[in-house]
Amino acid sequence: MGLESVSRVRTHQPCAACRMLRRRCDSSCILAPYFSCDEIDKFAKVHKVFGASNVIKMIQIVEERNREDAVKALVYEATARIRDPVYGSTGAICQLQKMVQELTMQLESTKARVLELKQQKDEFLGLLVNVNYLDLLSPVNGGSFSLNYDDSMAYDLVKFPADCDSWII
Repeated sequence: MGLESVSRVRTHQPCAACRMLRRRCDSSCILAPYFSCDEIDKFAKVHKVFGASNVIKMIQIVEERNREDAVKALVYEATARIRDPVYGSTGAICQLQKMVQELTMQLESTKARVLELKQQKDEFLGLLVNVNYLDLLSPVNGGSFSLNYDDSMAYDLVKFPADCDSWII
Protein backbone atom coordinates (compact mmCIF):
# COMPACT_ATOMS: atom_id res chain seq x y z
CA MET A 1 0.00 0.00 0.00
CA GLY A 2 1.54 3.31 -1.10
CA LEU A 3 1.79 6.52 0.87
CA GLU A 4 -1.12 8.03 -1.08
CA SER A 5 -3.36 5.09 -0.21
CA VAL A 6 -2.45 5.30 3.47
CA SER A 7 -3.16 9.03 3.63
CA ARG A 8 -6.42 8.57 1.70
CA VAL A 9 -7.58 5.82 4.06
CA ARG A 10 -6.78 7.88 7.15
CA THR A 11 -8.64 10.97 5.97
CA HIS A 12 -11.42 9.04 4.15
CA GLN A 13 -11.26 11.30 1.12
CA PRO A 14 -12.81 9.85 -2.01
CA CYS A 15 -10.73 9.59 -5.17
CA ALA A 16 -11.28 12.13 -7.94
CA ALA A 17 -13.47 9.70 -9.88
CA CYS A 18 -15.77 8.91 -6.98
CA ARG A 19 -15.89 12.55 -5.95
CA MET A 20 -16.90 13.63 -9.45
CA LEU A 21 -19.38 10.79 -9.91
CA ARG A 22 -20.69 11.32 -6.36
CA ARG A 23 -20.12 7.75 -5.36
CA ARG A 24 -18.90 6.25 -2.17
CA CYS A 25 -15.18 5.48 -2.57
CA ASP A 26 -14.38 2.23 -0.81
CA SER A 27 -11.21 0.19 -0.64
CA SER A 28 -12.17 -1.79 -3.77
CA CYS A 29 -12.36 1.31 -6.00
CA ILE A 30 -10.40 0.48 -9.13
CA LEU A 31 -9.89 4.14 -10.05
CA ALA A 32 -8.52 5.32 -6.68
CA PRO A 33 -4.86 4.37 -7.30
CA TYR A 34 -4.79 6.34 -10.55
CA PHE A 35 -6.92 9.41 -9.78
CA SER A 36 -6.10 10.83 -6.36
CA CYS A 37 -8.48 13.22 -4.66
CA ASP A 38 -6.66 16.31 -5.95
CA GLU A 39 -6.68 15.21 -9.63
CA ILE A 40 -10.30 15.99 -10.47
CA ASP A 41 -9.39 17.81 -13.71
CA LYS A 42 -7.46 14.78 -14.93
CA PHE A 43 -10.40 12.46 -14.35
CA ALA A 44 -12.87 15.00 -15.75
CA LYS A 45 -11.06 14.97 -19.11
CA VAL A 46 -10.96 11.17 -19.24
CA HIS A 47 -14.62 10.93 -18.19
CA LYS A 48 -15.69 13.51 -20.79
CA VAL A 49 -13.96 11.68 -23.66
CA PHE A 50 -14.36 8.00 -22.72
CA GLY A 51 -16.98 7.81 -19.98
CA ALA A 52 -16.40 6.40 -16.50
CA SER A 53 -17.75 2.91 -17.19
CA ASN A 54 -15.59 2.54 -20.32
CA VAL A 55 -12.52 3.69 -18.38
CA ILE A 56 -13.22 1.10 -15.68
CA LYS A 57 -13.65 -1.62 -18.34
CA MET A 58 -10.41 -0.63 -20.06
CA ILE A 59 -8.48 -0.62 -16.79
CA GLN A 60 -9.85 -4.04 -15.85
CA ILE A 61 -8.78 -5.53 -19.20
CA VAL A 62 -5.16 -4.41 -18.76
CA GLU A 63 -2.78 -6.41 -16.57
CA GLU A 64 -2.31 -4.83 -13.17
CA ARG A 65 1.38 -4.07 -13.72
CA ASN A 66 0.54 -2.08 -16.89
CA ARG A 67 -2.48 -0.19 -15.57
CA GLU A 68 -0.63 2.93 -14.53
CA ASP A 69 0.79 3.33 -18.05
CA ALA A 70 -2.65 2.66 -19.53
CA VAL A 71 -4.19 5.39 -17.38
CA LYS A 72 -1.43 7.81 -18.42
CA ALA A 73 -2.18 6.99 -22.06
CA LEU A 74 -5.91 7.55 -21.50
CA VAL A 75 -5.23 10.91 -19.86
CA TYR A 76 -2.91 11.92 -22.71
CA GLU A 77 -5.40 10.87 -25.38
CA ALA A 78 -8.28 12.59 -23.58
CA THR A 79 -6.29 15.82 -23.26
CA ALA A 80 -5.33 15.68 -26.94
CA ARG A 81 -8.90 14.85 -27.99
CA ILE A 82 -10.27 17.83 -26.04
CA ARG A 83 -7.64 20.10 -27.58
CA ASP A 84 -8.19 18.71 -31.11
CA PRO A 85 -11.56 16.91 -31.35
CA VAL A 86 -11.00 15.70 -34.93
CA TYR A 87 -7.49 14.24 -34.82
CA GLY A 88 -6.67 13.93 -31.12
CA SER A 89 -3.18 12.66 -30.44
CA THR A 90 -2.86 11.55 -34.07
CA GLY A 91 -2.74 15.20 -35.12
CA ALA A 92 0.14 15.87 -32.73
CA ILE A 93 1.98 12.75 -33.92
CA CYS A 94 1.55 13.70 -37.60
CA GLN A 95 2.73 17.23 -36.88
CA LEU A 96 5.84 15.91 -35.12
CA GLN A 97 6.54 13.46 -37.98
CA LYS A 98 6.27 16.30 -40.49
CA MET A 99 8.66 18.36 -38.39
CA VAL A 100 11.15 15.46 -38.31
CA GLN A 101 10.96 15.15 -42.12
CA GLU A 102 11.52 18.88 -42.58
CA LEU A 103 14.46 18.88 -40.18
CA THR A 104 15.95 15.83 -41.93
CA MET A 105 15.74 17.62 -45.28
CA GLN A 106 17.26 20.74 -43.73
CA LEU A 107 20.09 18.65 -42.24
CA GLU A 108 20.83 17.03 -45.62
CA SER A 109 20.82 20.46 -47.27
CA THR A 110 23.17 21.81 -44.62
CA LYS A 111 25.51 18.83 -45.01
CA ALA A 112 25.60 19.39 -48.79
CA ARG A 113 26.33 23.09 -48.27
CA VAL A 114 29.16 22.28 -45.82
CA LEU A 115 30.67 19.87 -48.35
CA GLU A 116 30.39 22.49 -51.08
CA LEU A 117 32.08 25.10 -48.89
CA LYS A 118 34.89 22.67 -48.01
CA GLN A 119 35.48 22.05 -51.72
CA GLN A 120 35.54 25.79 -52.39
CA LYS A 121 38.00 26.26 -49.54
CA ASP A 122 40.24 23.52 -50.92
CA GLU A 123 40.12 25.06 -54.41
CA PHE A 124 40.94 28.49 -53.01
CA LEU A 125 43.83 27.13 -50.96
CA GLY A 126 45.07 25.31 -54.05
CA LEU A 127 45.06 28.60 -55.97
CA LEU A 128 46.92 30.33 -53.17
CA VAL A 129 49.56 27.60 -53.12
CA ASN A 130 50.05 27.90 -56.89
CA VAL A 131 50.31 31.69 -56.73
CA ASN A 132 52.55 32.02 -53.66
CA TYR A 133 55.04 29.18 -54.24
CA LEU A 134 57.23 27.96 -57.02
CA ASP A 135 55.70 25.36 -59.26
CA LEU A 136 57.51 22.21 -58.13
CA LEU A 137 57.55 20.59 -61.57
CA SER A 138 59.68 23.17 -63.45
CA PRO A 139 63.11 23.20 -61.68
CA VAL A 140 63.91 19.51 -61.96
CA ASN A 141 67.63 18.85 -61.30
CA GLY A 142 68.61 15.29 -62.00
CA GLY A 143 65.38 13.77 -60.76
CA SER A 144 65.31 15.78 -57.50
CA PHE A 145 63.31 18.88 -56.84
CA SER A 146 64.94 22.07 -55.68
CA LEU A 147 63.21 25.02 -54.11
CA ASN A 148 65.10 28.23 -54.67
CA TYR A 149 62.97 30.95 -53.17
CA ASP A 150 64.96 33.70 -54.88
CA ASP A 151 63.76 32.46 -58.28
CA SER A 152 60.14 31.90 -57.23
CA MET A 153 57.38 34.25 -58.21
CA ALA A 154 55.20 35.30 -55.34
CA TYR A 155 52.39 37.74 -55.80
CA ASP A 156 50.85 40.02 -53.27
CA LEU A 157 47.16 39.25 -53.71
CA VAL A 158 46.17 42.81 -52.81
CA LYS A 159 48.53 44.50 -55.32
CA PHE A 160 48.36 41.71 -57.91
CA PRO A 161 46.13 43.42 -60.50
CA ALA A 162 48.28 46.58 -60.37
CA ASP A 163 51.47 44.50 -60.84
CA CYS A 164 50.03 43.01 -64.03
CA ASP A 165 49.80 46.42 -65.69
CA SER A 166 53.58 46.50 -66.19
CA TRP A 167 53.46 43.14 -67.95
CA ILE A 168 50.84 44.16 -70.45
CA ILE A 169 52.71 47.24 -71.71
